[in-house]
Amino acid sequence: MTKPSWTPSHRRLTDSLRAAVAPACACVLALGGLAVWTASGSAGSPPRIDVTGARLFLPAPGVPRTAAFFRITNTGGARDRLVEVTSPAVTGGISLSRHRMTGRGSAYPQAAESLPVPAGGTLDMSPFTSDVTVPATARWRPGDLVPFTLRFEHGGRVGTNAVVVRPGEG
Repeated sequence: MTKPSWTPSHRRLTDSLRAAVAPACACVLALGGLAVWTASGSAGSPPRIDVTGARLFLPAPGVPRTAAFFRITNTGGARDRLVEVTSPAVTGGISLSRHRMTGRGSAYPQAAESLPVPAGGTLDMSPFTSDVTVPATARWRPGDLVPFTLRFEHGGRVGTNAVVVRPGEG
């Protein structure tokens, strides 16, 4: 007696089950990873930007530009980018700079269109990492507060005051 053509053979059934195991395992692993990410509170949380430690170097006499530094903390679950800095107390263009180290251990600034702020991390500007290059104003004195507005790609605008300090201080 012959088997009906619609009855699956044992081998065909085994092959089908083996083929289904890999995608099923991948789905279970992906869902588990998403569950952990969601439980940690990071899923879908936008950047949360806070700006502290703002300081502006007192310009040297006759030097046309100086530098401002900010500590930018992102407690959100998504990365962001600093894309622009403005100030009503500054005339002229303010620009972002990234510093590159030379073989002799010194840093030189290089213009940057934006500066990254990692998710759950910090962009801590310094003379060795990055800064905001600002046209100098002769009327600034140590201790003065200069208002700045930092604009982020996703986090919007954040206002802060930078304290004027002599280079090497605070």
